[in-house]
Amino acid sequence: MEVFKQLRSFYWPGKLKYLIFASILCLAVSTALGLVYPYMLKHLVDEIIMKGNYGQVPFVASTVLVVVAIKAGFQFLHGLAGGRLGNQVAYNLRKSLYEKLQYLSFQYYDKARTGDLMSRLTGDLDGIRQFIGFGFPQFLNVFLMVGFGSIMMAALNWKLMLITLVTMPFLVFTAFRFESKIHPAFREIRKSMSDLTTAVQENITGVRTVKSFARESHEVEKFSVRNDQFRENLTGSAFIWARYFPVMEVFANLSIVILLATGGTFVLRGEMTTGELLAFFSLIWYIIGPMWGLGFHINNYTQSKASGERVLEILNQYIHVKNNPNAVPVDDARSEGHVQFENVTFAYPENAPALVDFSVDAKPGSVIGLLGPTGSGKSTVFQLLMRAYNVKDGRILLDGKDIKELELESLRQQIAIVFQETFLFSSTIRNNIAYGQRDISMERIVEAAKLAQAHDFIMELPLGYDTIVGERGMGLSGGQKQRIAIARAILENPKVLLLDDATSAVDMETEHVIQQGLRQVMNGRTTFVVAHRISSLKHADEIIVLDEGRIVQRGTHQELLAQPGRYRETYNIQYSDHPDLAATRMEQRGVAHG
Repeated sequence: MEVFKQLRSFYWPGKLKYLIFASILCLAVSTALGLVYPYMLKHLVDEIIMKGNYGQVPFVASTVLVVVAIKAGFQFLHGLAGGRLGNQVAYNLRKSLYEKLQYLSFQYYDKARTGDLMSRLTGDLDGIRQFIGFGFPQFLNVFLMVGFGSIMMAALNWKLMLITLVTMPFLVFTAFRFESKIHPAFREIRKSMSDLTTAVQENITGVRTVKSFARESHEVEKFSVRNDQFRENLTGSAFIWARYFPVMEVFANLSIVILLATGGTFVLRGEMTTGELLAFFSLIWYIIGPMWGLGFHINNYTQSKASGERVLEILNQYIHVKNNPNAVPVDDARSEGHVQFENVTFAYPENAPALVDFSVDAKPGSVIGLLGPTGSGKSTVFQLLMRAYNVKDGRILLDGKDIKELELESLRQQIAIVFQETFLFSSTIRNNIAYGQRDISMERIVEAAKLAQAHDFIMELPLGYDTIVGERGMGLSGGQKQRIAIARAILENPKVLLLDDATSAVDMETEHVIQQGLRQVMNGRTTFVVAHRISSLKHADEIIVLDEGRIVQRGTHQELLAQPGRYRETYNIQYSDHPDLAATRMEQRGVAHG
């Protein structure tokens, strides 16, 4: 029950506890009313049939009818209370899970799988909802029925009750043995179901890549492996059911055999009436039924416990990046966008350092270029500045304050970023550009789109800015998605602008046009530019060349061209087919000798 103790805050606060009590009370009353049937059966046999008092038949029939109606009413109230309880608990859990996912740091998402998270927010939550709303009251009802039935059986003949129920401890023991075996099995089922969901999600997301490389058969085989694992886990749980339920059935039917043999003997001896025996026979099923179903309820509890463990893994997940207790907001009026990296060294978990002793002083309004091969640490600079990860060695300052001392949301509001891999939401182009902005006029949206050189192609679309882009921006070219992302960053009106290879998906001509617009946007803002093209960096105030997380060169475009190193090598490679390359090399020699 430790899982449900940890989930207590989701089903116990406020009015929810009263729904639990109401559900249990209604079920208890409905269960108690069921005891009327054995009593009426005894009365029918002993007082009416055996004595010929047939005039009481209408009374018995009307009594049973009234009891049935009242019992149905309480069952309805139980179902209503249980349904409202389960749905509200699922709502609370779903809300908390989604909120937690929003604030979990990048470190968590580096390893998390989308399909697994979707499985926890859907299938696992539904398992918890079913148990708390209906499974738990039914589980408790087993003990109520056994308790009520045992009391009435003792009132009829306590000796026969003790003899008849001698097999019950064995039935209970078998049921709990079943629970200890089935719980690990269901935990594996939930895990394999998560793996299966992840496989489907990844395949649908990457369907274009799959088809481009003609890897359909490989994907089918990969899915088959996980599908086989899921089937084997289900088969394993079915084997456990098949092994334990016949044993429980044997103990249950053994009680019936003992009842018929002993009870028949008591009737022949005159120690009890025929009506009492029939009532006793009805009551034994009143007890055996729930005991027999105990395995089903334990199975339901076990599934929900396995689901609860998976949900708690998210809820209890540590948030690595969060506000310090004394964090202060950024003063928008005084913020200038002065960024300083002071001897920053950083490594991702279980990886070699991504940055080593990195330092830069980006004055307000300056442009810093970052160049280097893949994995050299360029994007890590952006991640650390946005505080996606915490710096362990060194520090990062914004306007003279360590970013760890600033409120996280306030810090990120000062920064806008255009990622290399553009993500657009399934919404209108207008909403994608204005994402996160409130009360933004259409004029400002259009102005941002024009600066990003996106306005013209947007107006050519059927509904213009009200055109709905497909999932992840499907229906637009890579360059079009990139320009929408740039417009979104421009609309933020940030003090610090981060461009992570923002023009990589456009041709050289379009890049030149976008760069012209970006220069207007960069004016007065501190800008960091990650690029593989020299053309995107040559106007930077300082260019930093990285290799394996270390700064190997730094300076302006002209300064770096004048010295041997990676920057000049990159320049020569990119402009090797340029018609003016000879003149450029002559210029380099002139600078070198000057």
